[in-house]
Amino acid sequence: MNLLPNLGWWLPRALLALIIAFQVWGSQPALAALTTNSYDGNIYALYAGNGSLVPPRSSLAQAMADQRPAVVVYYLDDDAESKQFSPVVSELQRLWGNSIELIPLVTDPLQNRPELGPTDPAHHWKGQIPQVVVFDGQGKVRFDASGQVDVDSINGVVSEITGIALPEGGTNSSTVSFNELNSEVVSR
Repeated sequence: MNLLPNLGWWLPRALLALIIAFQVWGSQPALAALTTNSYDGNIYALYAGNGSLVPPRSSLAQAMADQRPAVVVYYLDDDAESKQFSPVVSELQRLWGNSIELIPLVTDPLQNRPELGPTDPAHHWKGQIPQVVVFDGQGKVRFDASGQVDVDSINGVVSEITGIALPEGGTNSSTVSFNELNSEVVSR
């Protein structure tokens, strides 16, 4: 009688379990941070819980050709201010849905290239992030602001150009963080 177990069956499984254990115990935790200028991936999926924002469903040129109101948001995935602004962009999509073209654009491809006229997003970008530019259906800029732009200011302009009324009394929103990574815009 053979007292040793069948090593052909047991040894590969034991080695695999040992390798997996070392990988789990030796791995570094994810270090995503809302307040740092580090690249953590898609900021809309990670910090706003809405990965459907990128890539945008339309371009500025197409929105202008279709005479649709558009909101262009210039951002960078590795910018703390853009990360903190991402819930506002998600809220714009929630509120305005198909009434506007929401076009979040990473600014890296816009840098150091010639602009191609008013239908080119590079024409309107001022080199600051985040930056929000709202266009009416005729392609005229109706709002242009940089930094942590108040969502209620954007909503007021979008309401005016779309003719869709805001809730009675307007909106009074604020961004609330519900964990160390995610925030949402809530009405007060």
